[in-house]
Amino acid sequence: MFDSHLFFKQRFSAHLKETSRYLRYIFNGHIAIAMLFFVSALAFYYQKWLLEIPENFPTAFIIGVLFGMVASYSPVRTLLKEPDLVFLIAAEHKMTRYFRNTLIYSFIIQLYLVLLVAAALGPLYTTVYPEREGSFYLLTVVVLLMFKLGNLIANWWMLKVREPGIRRIDITVRTVLNIAVFYVMVDGSMWLAGMISILFAALFLYDYQVSRKQPGIVWDLLIEKDQMRMQAFYRLANMFADVPHLKSRVKKRQWLVQLVNNVPFLKKHTYDYLFRITFIRSGDYLGMYVRLIVIGALIIYFIPPMWLKVVFAILFLYLSSFQMMALYHHHRTVMWIELYPVKTSIRQESVIKLLFQLTIIQTMLYALLLFGMMEWSGGVLTLVGGVLFSFLFHRGYVKQKLIKST
Repeated sequence: MFDSHLFFKQRFSAHLKETSRYLRYIFNGHIAIAMLFFVSALAFYYQKWLLEIPENFPTAFIIGVLFGMVASYSPVRTLLKEPDLVFLIAAEHKMTRYFRNTLIYSFIIQLYLVLLVAAALGPLYTTVYPEREGSFYLLTVVVLLMFKLGNLIANWWMLKVREPGIRRIDITVRTVLNIAVFYVMVDGSMWLAGMISILFAALFLYDYQVSRKQPGIVWDLLIEKDQMRMQAFYRLANMFADVPHLKSRVKKRQWLVQLVNNVPFLKKHTYDYLFRITFIRSGDYLGMYVRLIVIGALIIYFIPPMWLKVVFAILFLYLSSFQMMALYHHHRTVMWIELYPVKTSIRQESVIKLLFQLTIIQTMLYALLLFGMMEWSGGVLTLVGGVLFSFLFHRGYVKQKLIKST
């Protein structure tokens, strides 16, 4: 006798064991220290900025957009795997309790995002609206939880619809309604918020009617969505540990490849070519590198003290270098590379050389940003400190780490 509730408990236990193993590597000592410093600095200057906030600052719009996006982002984690497409279809009529449990699990694991955004925007709300009681903001957060649950259920219903165009239109309309209701609610127009909530309820019921007309569960879509989210988690974890379940994505990016493929045809440059192409064409490294540069540049631009700008520049150089170290193990499952008549030391040197070059490019970009802001001393300190950090970090820590991992 098939018990879908027991099956969920088994699947959930295996999922929890797998993710927790990688989370220990992600939140290691290096990342924990960097995150603590980062959050502490942002909290300090956030509080300082609130004391000088402009009178015309669009608080209602900012909170409305962020709350609306949090409510709209409500993916359903089904924990399904590819073999389920064969073995569970016959038991579809017995899977009601399983999918009910997945909805509960999906809602609970997304509560951290609600609490994080609510806690971050709370000081902004109380500063701009000091005349309102704290219970009103608490009521807004409760409404956010209700809309979050409604969007989660609506997303589940729409996953029974195979046409992607219909699903995109539905999520777009719901996102607009979510943003609108929180914007007018924070702005103080409660009656208008009630009217928009009625529109959302009407769309919610429409989604239910659409789902009822569908013949059954779209198993391949559910598995595809869940596998995409797990691959995103694996790509993050792969920056810190070997992930055998990761499916590498390769993109052409021909114009970028042409910029880096000018490598001498010599044995000692074999891995120079390989790791350059891997960095450009892999779906993991280039995007992570660019995102860290952009985030670091934004923080450097908005953080007032010059010395803190330099500290954050060095911090993001460290984060980028630490993340890119995974390049060394990217081809660990490709047996043909082991047949190269090239020493391991040359392979290590190629990775260190590439990481050093990437860090120098990032250093120059941050220095140019500071020069453009007329922070001449900060730009010089970033340039000198970045080059010094790059040399010491890559020739010291990175080199020893690669030697130990070989």
